[in-house]
Amino acid sequence: MNDRAATDPIPASEEALLVPLRAGALLGVLVALWTFVMGFTGWYRQPSLLFLFWLVIPLQIVVLVLTLRRTAPTAGYLRQVQNGVAASVIASIIIFASSLLFTMVVFPSYFAELEALGRLQMAKQGLSPEQIEAVVKAQAPMQKPLGSAFAGALGTWITGLFTSLIAAAWLRKR
Repeated sequence: MNDRAATDPIPASEEALLVPLRAGALLGVLVALWTFVMGFTGWYRQPSLLFLFWLVIPLQIVVLVLTLRRTAPTAGYLRQVQNGVAASVIASIIIFASSLLFTMVVFPSYFAELEALGRLQMAKQGLSPEQIEAVVKAQAPMQKPLGSAFAGALGTWITGLFTSLIAAAWLRKR
């Protein structure tokens, strides 16, 4: 009998599969929490604080780099990329669901508030009513719960892919 099997509760091969799963769950929950912080504090209503939402991108990069650093000793380049993308896909499922919860249940007037804020900002910038309507019309498909949730998931996938490609090269086993 293998001594390691007797002492390890989880075999190394299974542990390697759990690392991206845990990282993805952690990332998804952290992004969801940050989204709700933005909502409950009302920061999304303040144009000068809207940039804070984008902190989810460096958050994802940090989580992925730490994850790939952990798996680097036992994984080659392609496995590292796969780990990072898998974590991002898992996170995107949580992010998608939490986005729908945020915009459909907890803050159902979110998009109407953002539209009103955007109209006000564009008017302050001197855009004509026709120009404002054109911008609002162009943004309309993304100003719905499903469109917004999908955009968050897609952004998570893309950020995860590029971060994984770069971090895997930087951290690969030598």
